[in-house]
Amino acid sequence: MRKPAACLILAVLPSAVWPASLEVEVRGGGGALLDGAVVYAIPGKPRPTSPRGDTIMDQLDRRFVPHVLPVQKGTRVRFPNHDNVRHQVYSFSPAKRFSLPLYQGTPGAPVVFDQEGVVALGCNIHDAMSAFIVVVDTPHFALTEHGRATLRDLAAGQYVVRVWYEGMRAELAPQAVDLDATEPRAVSFPPAR
Repeated sequence: MRKPAACLILAVLPSAVWPASLEVEVRGGGGALLDGAVVYAIPGKPRPTSPRGDTIMDQLDRRFVPHVLPVQKGTRVRFPNHDNVRHQVYSFSPAKRFSLPLYQGTPGAPVVFDQEGVVALGCNIHDAMSAFIVVVDTPHFALTEHGRATLRDLAAGQYVVRVWYEGMRAELAPQAVDLDATEPRAVSFPPAR
């Protein structure tokens, strides 16, 4: 089944005090709000930042939870198995190739995601299990719920905003946003005609 093209709408919310927030809305080609889209803002003048710490990609009811997990480059991800069956988590994705041995419980060492890109996960035992880890080189990212997400604690300056969602056929063109603006404004992906 063909996935509809997405439309991303950004609105800069004015604030008397920085840091600013960026409201992001992602819609499909038919106008429906898209859940589970990763939105992220790359600052024009990047500052060195460290990942937020370890995060978890769980296994429950023979599913990965969450289905889409955005992380900052360098993040360590743990893969606990809360099922009553064993799993063998793997990825052949160029951004991170790895394979955990067949296990139940929690493997000792987390996996470090040190390259940008989309990492598709699977289980060698349960073919229906799939998930994605989206590795971005910025601390400013969020996952849409009900088609919307908020990027918080952004300093004044220029950003390039990008989006990824499962089933994308082609990358949407990035959108430049200047957070020095004092008036709210909206932009869309793809741009409105």
